[in-house]
Amino acid sequence: MTAPAEELPLRVEALLFAGGKPLAVREIVAALGLSDPRPVQQALRLLARSYSGRRTALEMRRVGDRYALQLREEYVATARSVTPMEMSPRTLKALTLVAYHQPMLQSLLVRMIGDPAYGEVQRLRGMGLLRAVPKGSTLELSTTRAFSEYFGISSTRPEEIRQYLAAKLGPTVAGEPLPPASLPPATSEGLTASPSE
Repeated sequence: MTAPAEELPLRVEALLFAGGKPLAVREIVAALGLSDPRPVQQALRLLARSYSGRRTALEMRRVGDRYALQLREEYVATARSVTPMEMSPRTLKALTLVAYHQPMLQSLLVRMIGDPAYGEVQRLRGMGLLRAVPKGSTLELSTTRAFSEYFGISSTRPEEIRQYLAAKLGPTVAGEPLPPASLPPATSEGLTASPSE
């Protein structure tokens, strides 16, 4: 059963909102089960005019041959505190290693994943997920309360975080074996990764 033509812009808007990424006309046409792209193109033009003609925090944006429903630039900072953080696999790996071995020396993390560890620690500190305390010529790293809250871990205690990670991830991080929790972090040499990861 096809929806009335006046409902098409609303259905296109729903797809752009739920898609979480810019969508091509062909993707919208396929998602709606249509064969003709012209009504979708018309709906997109109507939506663009509608968003530009009213006061709203959202805008319709064309990105190459794709369309997105997104926040206007002036409202991005306002929404940042409640939006999910995106992390590269290397960043997530560094965070997981610190969470598992905490408190952990940054120098050990560098031995495990290479020189990119310095940038990853800086990035994770900027996200509020790691704290760093000077310890000799390096830093001692541990997770913050924000880490536990973000990942839905009910504790901030290192041993409980370690148990949680072991239960969720099994014996590996990014395909590499985790040393037993009983080993002190300074002797955990089993994790190495090339800096290109």
